[in-house]
Amino acid sequence: MRVVVVDDSALFRRVLADVLSSLQDIEVVGWAPNGKVALEKIRELKPDLVTLDLEMPEMNGLEVIDALAGTKNAPAIIVVSALTKKGGHLTLEALQKGAFDFITKPEAANPEKGREQLRTELASRLRAFSARSGVPRKGIGHQVAPKPEPLPSKVVVKPRISVAERASMKPEMVLIGVSTGGPNALGILLPALPKNLGVPVLVVQHMPPVFTQTLAESLNTKCALRVCEAAHGMTVEVGTIYIAPGGRQMRIAPGAGGAKIIQVTDDPPENNCRPAVDYLFRSAANNFPGKSLGVILTGMGSDGTIGLRLLKRHGCFVIAQDEASCVVFGMPKAAIEAGVADVVLPLGAIASRIATEIRMAVRPASI
Repeated sequence: MRVVVVDDSALFRRVLADVLSSLQDIEVVGWAPNGKVALEKIRELKPDLVTLDLEMPEMNGLEVIDALAGTKNAPAIIVVSALTKKGGHLTLEALQKGAFDFITKPEAANPEKGREQLRTELASRLRAFSARSGVPRKGIGHQVAPKPEPLPSKVVVKPRISVAERASMKPEMVLIGVSTGGPNALGILLPALPKNLGVPVLVVQHMPPVFTQTLAESLNTKCALRVCEAAHGMTVEVGTIYIAPGGRQMRIAPGAGGAKIIQVTDDPPENNCRPAVDYLFRSAANNFPGKSLGVILTGMGSDGTIGLRLLKRHGCFVIAQDEASCVVFGMPKAAIEAGVADVVLPLGAIASRIATEIRMAVRPASI
């Protein structure tokens, strides 16, 4: 995999190039200090992938993405962002413009820790990109299998409970887990949810601190439902979408008078993630059995599958995103293969199915 490194810091360019070169099957073929030089290098070297700083002189990263839009055989982009509010806004815009994924610049005081963080984050994203591109590569941690045949868009997995049984149950909340490709997926799904949905929505998007507040603010301008970053002690309200805060865990617990209370903790990562989808799903299954509708969207790995198993024990309905509409078909695939998805749908069909399931659930069981 041929990679070009773009960053205005000579020191960070060297660190990033060294880390990438230490990964098997990766060749750093060039680097650039700004967007103008980057475009020249891309045209000359024809890389598969570019690591792209966003805040640079002469031409910034967003301008590079705009310049590459629509060009033949344009490389994939992994944004390398500062862990700041401005960095969060710029990164979200880059993802909306088509960047594959992002990592944040390490803030570790220990340089070796910083390098290891970069190595871990880059390796996982390069594996995901390699699998998505359909080209098997030997290195980057392990052998990547060729891309499988896509699942049909509307595979119906045998429900765990009958339609009549499901009609007698009322989901009191929607739980959504998502990772790579999530900001764009949420930007399609959440604005399509109706204002009268009648239940709250809780979302775990794998993101670092600061970035989730930016995501919530952006989504709030597009959605009929109110969107906010969750905070410890919030009472969950109908008509609101709660985004788990980056870098922390979010769970839901019972409160006085049957209320549902959000708890935000510093518990350890699960599946190398904080926030983790399993952490939220497990709390809903344990504290409010049979009261959730689960949705698993695009993302690397298998976070969410164990939590969905727990939800399914109590008859909760589960929707998984199909492969064709995923940026990375990891988390939905794991759920489907584990047999915990009731239906597999393209992203554009999920909001209406959520609304339908909730409407069905408020009917008398005899209907």
